[in-house]
Amino acid sequence: MRMNGAPRAAIALAAMGTLLATLAACGDARHGGPPRQGGRTGAAGKAADTPAHHGIPGVGERLGRRIPTDTGQVVAVYGEGRDSPDSKVVLYTRRGSAWAETRSWPAHNGKRGWTADHHEGDRRSPVGVFTLTDAGGVLPDPGAGLPYTRDASFAAPRWWAESHWHDFDYVIAIDYNRVKGTPPDDPARPEGESKGGGIWLHMDHGSGTSACVSLSRAAMKYLLRTLDPDRHPVVVMGDRADLER
Repeated sequence: MRMNGAPRAAIALAAMGTLLATLAACGDARHGGPPRQGGRTGAAGKAADTPAHHGIPGVGERLGRRIPTDTGQVVAVYGEGRDSPDSKVVLYTRRGSAWAETRSWPAHNGKRGWTADHHEGDRRSPVGVFTLTDAGGVLPDPGAGLPYTRDASFAAPRWWAESHWHDFDYVIAIDYNRVKGTPPDDPARPEGESKGGGIWLHMDHGSGTSACVSLSRAAMKYLLRTLDPDRHPVVVMGDRADLER
């Protein structure tokens, strides 16, 4: 986007500050990088708002009824405990009226565990049901079904520990406090900055995150190639006790 007139510099500085806050949730408040210029491919899925009979193992009625009726893929994140950074991710696929486990992987969540009232900087992942509509990363599109934005601005800065350098090679945006149908690094936070944002599925570095859910490179590539916007995928995430309520 081109901007004309004297306010250009002030607008650019404000936009960069918002971008830094967006990416902080998945890493560090110092994470910067150039403005995003990458393109997008694919079309965003649209989920219905009507609750469905779900039948996802370990997920109670409270969250289960929030899974849309037209959802055919569920990424379930089972946290080991309210204050634990360790979790397990299971991909379920609906076949008729039943759900079948497709794949599962070890994973990590927020360093301090989980919360039903996530706020910026609390280092806890939000409990809930969220749509998955957009993806991207540093690396080329591996054949993603979701719209994929490739851009170098996703890269973790080299002043981070080397173990974090590839965190954002592949990412899938979790639609928590963000605008659906935009790239994962879009800075808009409709519910306000204090509610946090920039929460993604991304590549694992071997320990807890700032709020995201992290998986192996192989798991991320599988999810990117498997999640289908026509099946309106969602993530159901939380510690096991909260999920079962």
